[in-house]
Amino acid sequence: MTEQQTDARRRHDLSVRGFASDNYAGAHPEVLAALALANGGHQVAYGEDEYTEHLQRTVRSHFGQTAEAFPVFNGTGANVVALQALTDRWGAVICADSAHIHVDECGAPERVGGLKLLTVPTEDGKLTPELIAREAYGWDDEHRAMPQVVSITQNTELGTVYTPDEVRAICEHAHERDMLVHLDGARIANAAASLDVPMRAFTNAVGVDLLSLGGTKNGALFGEAVVVINPDAVRALKHIRKMSMQLASKMRFISVQLEALLARDLWLRNARHANSMAQRLAAGVREVDGVEILYPVQANAVFARLPHDVTERLQKRYRFYFWDEAAGDVRWMCSFDTTEEDVDGLLAALREEMGR
Repeated sequence: MTEQQTDARRRHDLSVRGFASDNYAGAHPEVLAALALANGGHQVAYGEDEYTEHLQRTVRSHFGQTAEAFPVFNGTGANVVALQALTDRWGAVICADSAHIHVDECGAPERVGGLKLLTVPTEDGKLTPELIAREAYGWDDEHRAMPQVVSITQNTELGTVYTPDEVRAICEHAHERDMLVHLDGARIANAAASLDVPMRAFTNAVGVDLLSLGGTKNGALFGEAVVVINPDAVRALKHIRKMSMQLASKMRFISVQLEALLARDLWLRNARHANSMAQRLAAGVREVDGVEILYPVQANAVFARLPHDVTERLQKRYRFYFWDEAAGDVRWMCSFDTTEEDVDGLLAALREEMGR
């Protein structure tokens, strides 16, 4: 074949930095290198390839010998597939009112998954057995969706982290009531880095049945996985994945990215760096009069409250989002490629805008 040039070129300014989302970062160079290695030649489609097979061994090293990974395209897809595999048509899922499955997935678990979400208000994004008990009732009531699953997010949408003992208490409470436990792990690496424990410490070791394993927010180009820990808890997952339009034909390109992250310590290096940048940012914000940090900074997110006009001016210099515009709450996210210079630049801009 003759070589032909495409019209591909860089179309963005590399100097523009932001704190809106850890999805804004590109792919880690080691992940891109892995993708290049997986390219070329022919591999069997739909997951029967060498890379997806090898990913299973890596996943089992993190989540136990019964674990099995089902790669999917994105986090919403992972959650919808996972929750469908755990519920009946009349089933319901208990979650925090701030959970991603409730707030940020456009109703996909309910509209696509065909299940009911039972939400519970929390102060810090974390469920407890006592909070779960508010919705865990009425299993024999045909007028009410049946609570079958508890879904927790690790780390939470508010940047807080469950300890292994807290997850264990939730699992025991759920299992005693014949409910299953799903963990949304879009930022699971950040939680493990924050706790300084392996991911198994708050998943298979404490009773989690199924998890959504994040990759994109931690350096992957695209791709997540549903990881089955308790095979007796799920049914027809591979059929649900296909029906939910989450079965990749060239699955090797998802699997090799997850393998690149998980096989050694890239997942942990990336998460530790993002977390440390959030700590640096939080320390600087605490020194700015008139700015309040809202939640404990335990992972790679900083939530703060500042004057509305300051936020609007600051957003013209660094991209970030309001979390609650009426209250003046904002969210700053750090990623694997956030630098000290990025953080210090935002802090200098914040001090300048607050001093006006």
